[in-house]
Amino acid sequence: MAYQPHPSFQSLYDAYTGQDSTGQHLTRHMVKLTEDKPILIVTGSDFVIFPGSRRPPIIESFRRSTRGFTELTAISHFGPALAWIFRLRDLGYASWREDAARMLTRTEEVRGNNSESYWTDVVAVDAFRGYERKITDMIDYSCDVTASFLNWCLADESRMTFENLRERYLDPLNSADVPVPIDDMMVATFSLTFLDIGHRMLNWLRAQDFDWSTLMVLLSGKSGRPTAGLTWPTNNNCHILSSASNGQLPAENVQIAPHGPSMQLADMGNPARLQELEQQFRELFLHIRANIDLSRLMFDGYPAFLKSIEEPPVIEPGTKTLRAMPKLRSPDDRLTAITRLRFVMEDPCQLLSNSVAHFVIDQLCEHGNDPKRVVIPGFSNLTYPSRR
Repeated sequence: MAYQPHPSFQSLYDAYTGQDSTGQHLTRHMVKLTEDKPILIVTGSDFVIFPGSRRPPIIESFRRSTRGFTELTAISHFGPALAWIFRLRDLGYASWREDAARMLTRTEEVRGNNSESYWTDVVAVDAFRGYERKITDMIDYSCDVTASFLNWCLADESRMTFENLRERYLDPLNSADVPVPIDDMMVATFSLTFLDIGHRMLNWLRAQDFDWSTLMVLLSGKSGRPTAGLTWPTNNNCHILSSASNGQLPAENVQIAPHGPSMQLADMGNPARLQELEQQFRELFLHIRANIDLSRLMFDGYPAFLKSIEEPPVIEPGTKTLRAMPKLRSPDDRLTAITRLRFVMEDPCQLLSNSVAHFVIDQLCEHGNDPKRVVIPGFSNLTYPSRR
């Protein structure tokens, strides 16, 4: 006979953890006590303020629906896309040439549609103002060298080695064919994307009338890869929030719930669904908060947990491995910038945007959130060949 706990034990268990239980009663009562207080929700693509008292949410998108994100990310994908094609061939995938041909076709289409006027009049991002010509040159150059290198490889498959990928495309040294390594371009596209995101989100967050010391913040649902962004150091949204608050937001007021509810585009125009989500977000945050508060009351006098943010390591001469993402010391710290590219791919816990996010946020904060005063890694101090 299959095991079943005695009903009396199950009933006692449910008295604390069931749907109509002491635990749920406390959570819901805390929700009621704070229902007029704002809660800030961060999803994989949006910041959402529920102001409280059943008022409608205020939403600001920072990712896929923003201008220029798809364009710059598409170009940034050149490096890994070619690596994937090489790997498909190595592993015997029969249709790898079809992937290569598609990449070439779409690269040429982008090259034909890339122009200074597109970036000035269509993308029209404030943070990119004055950079449109250079962005156009960078994209044209990246398309050109990518198509040339891939065609060179397709002409003789024996050239499709990762040594050639690194030395002739990703990270060549003193190359006439690839004067700016594609690694640097990837740093630049990440940096430009986050220059816009950071600039807008810092402005938006600072424009809100928050009491940062008491604000409830919940990062809910998947952010990037399913394994990524689960801690303060690996989720750059935490750094944006802390920076926007000038350090006034307590780390313990920020909770990350990767399995929490997420918001879909269809939810935005559905008031009933938004109210339902707000209730779920508040219950989730305050259930966590209840446990924190009770632990301090129950175990007062014993050593306490401190949610601390450790200083990142710095690459030194001879460094071979690192325990965490290394600190980018300057926009010209190329060794660290490329190492961070490796880290965001090699460490499943990292958001891909972590490659430059913290540095760009810090630079914006140091320069009054003025994008023009930020020296952009992989971009500002490099010259990309002019668009042909």
